[in-house]
Amino acid sequence: QVQLVESGGGLVQAGGSLRLSCAASTHTFSSYTMGWFRQAPGKERELVATITSVTSTKYADSVKGRFTISRDNAKNTVFLQMNSLKPEDTAVYYCKAVWGFLTYWGRGTQVTVSS
Repeated sequence: QVQLVESGGGLVQAGGSLRLSCAASTHTFSSYTMGWFRQAPGKERELVATITSVTSTKYADSVKGRFTISRDNAKNTVFLQMNSLKPEDTAVYYCKAVWGFLTYWGRGTQVTVSS
């Protein structure tokens, strides 16, 4: 069982920045594809960004050019740098880890962007 713990959320004004972190409790972290998802009130959970074990990245169109996903395998941590935040980025952000048929989710961290 892998535990994922997100941190770094909070309240920020539009145009501001936040950096989310997700720490994983596994010694095989480097093998996992890691991802960030978000869920706004009344909406379905959606993909924000993913990064594979070979650091190939993918972004939702709505965050391209503003968000950057990265990983530090030595620290078993994945990051999401969020710049130029907009009120529509307000959501609970979840970390996800996938390796073969294994899938784990974190409990989420709230990001609120005020206008």
